[in-house]
Amino acid sequence: MTMERIPDHPIEPIFLERWSPRAYDATAMPVSDLITILEAARWAPSAYNIQPWRFLYSRRGDDHWQKYLTLLDPFNATWAGQASALVIVLSDTMMPGNGGRPQKTSHTHSFDTGAAWAQLALQATALGYQAHAMAGINFEQSQMKLMVPERYRVEIAIAVGKRTDPSVLPEELQDREHPSQRLSVHEIAFAGSFPGPLPQ
Repeated sequence: MTMERIPDHPIEPIFLERWSPRAYDATAMPVSDLITILEAARWAPSAYNIQPWRFLYSRRGDDHWQKYLTLLDPFNATWAGQASALVIVLSDTMMPGNGGRPQKTSHTHSFDTGAAWAQLALQATALGYQAHAMAGINFEQSQMKLMVPERYRVEIAIAVGKRTDPSVLPEELQDREHPSQRLSVHEIAFAGSFPGPLPQ
């Protein structure tokens, strides 16, 4: 099932083509494609050009695949196990010192890493893949099993793969397998001050 996305204002088509499916075709991904997807994330903007993002990954069938699947919650594991790659996204919570500036806690590490995720997802779309970010993971186990240093925050997991027919999904997910819509610009962007209280 597909649901057409029509923007209210002119934008590049790739922004509408990118969405978060769950039906993947369980095929292997060339490492060169995954590296290209991560290369796009590398070029995201960040405060002071700190580049706080880090990516840990497993390609389908490699030595890390089963361990990565155990880090997902059971619901996500049911469908993400058919993806071609799983990526764990980290952010560095510390801003390193520079000359006379001491090391300090970063205020923007998650924000900046979100920009990298967006570029990753768009590059995946440009290559004919789709990327689905998942908050449903075991964060503590991810930190421990992947030997993530304490200063890094585990942000999210991402499934990347080629779409396939929704019939591979459990029946309760098949009807949800279509691009979602969005609030209008007028509901999220305001000239001047934030508007009054939302209606009850």
